[in-house]
Amino acid sequence: MAIINAILGVIDKINDWVGKILSFGVLFMFAIVLIEVIRRYLFNSPTVWGNELTQIVFGVYVILCGGYILRWGGHVNVDILYGRFSTKGKALVDIITFFIFLLFCGMMLAYGGSLAWESLTRFEHSQSAWNPPIYPVKLMIPTGAFLLLLQGIAKLMRDIVTLFTGEKITTLETAERESL
Repeated sequence: MAIINAILGVIDKINDWVGKILSFGVLFMFAIVLIEVIRRYLFNSPTVWGNELTQIVFGVYVILCGGYILRWGGHVNVDILYGRFSTKGKALVDIITFFIFLLFCGMMLAYGGSLAWESLTRFEHSQSAWNPPIYPVKLMIPTGAFLLLLQGIAKLMRDIVTLFTGEKITTLETAERESL
């Protein structure tokens, strides 16, 4: 059990690290939008790159944060029903719905990977006036899907333990954060 907990801890730490790094992306997007608004309305000199760069950063932010959000229980569920279940009932529902989650991640990996590979082989660029490379952004799709899949497998393992023991297992960091 110690080895499984160590593996789960590593997965949690990877997604925590990614989420914390990407949280600065929000500040970066804010700065870009602020610069764009100031340049557009105060100096009547908008940029050609501001809006597109904000969209690129936001896309990377959204796709890579999936595992972090799953780790901390931030994804949406039908709480009107789910909230009424016992701990074991919630674990059972999560185990059953894992197969839908697995299908989603598999499709994201397969089709996102294909899209990323095609973009990489052509060194694809945007068709805008700014024309930045977009293949690095498309490479984030399978990367984000993989991080989400890892965290989903960690959650599945925890749910299986919860189903059999009735106790929700958490890491020390999770317990500390949930107590806040």
